[in-house]
Amino acid sequence: MLDHVGVTVADFARSLAFYRLALAPLGIDVAMEVDSSLTGGSAHAGFGSEGKPFFWIGDGGAVAAGVHVAFLARSRAAVDAFHRAALAAGGVDNGAPGLRPHYHPNYYGAFVRDPDGHNVEAVCHHPE
Repeated sequence: MLDHVGVTVADFARSLAFYRLALAPLGIDVAMEVDSSLTGGSAHAGFGSEGKPFFWIGDGGAVAAGVHVAFLARSRAAVDAFHRAALAAGGVDNGAPGLRPHYHPNYYGAFVRDPDGHNVEAVCHHPE
């Protein structure tokens, strides 16, 4: 079981704003910020819920290509809202909301590329 995951971003402020808007429909927001004075040079923000950060962004390193992260949504409507919010925040469509039955019959997901090109997904596994 994973506790948390982190990705490096090229522009911390831009990515912080993107993820705040894109993840809000999923009930995910900044749970913790660590500034450069505490780390010796890089800034980090942990997104999560109920005070527990589980997805971190940080600057100060090389941005890795090919990163994919999927966030669990409570409903298909939340997947739709994530997709709209992510596009409004500057994300690029990488797969409109819809069923992906090749994963399983109730797999409902949407995909966007964040400002660094990371493939970000919201997925709901419940039938509606």
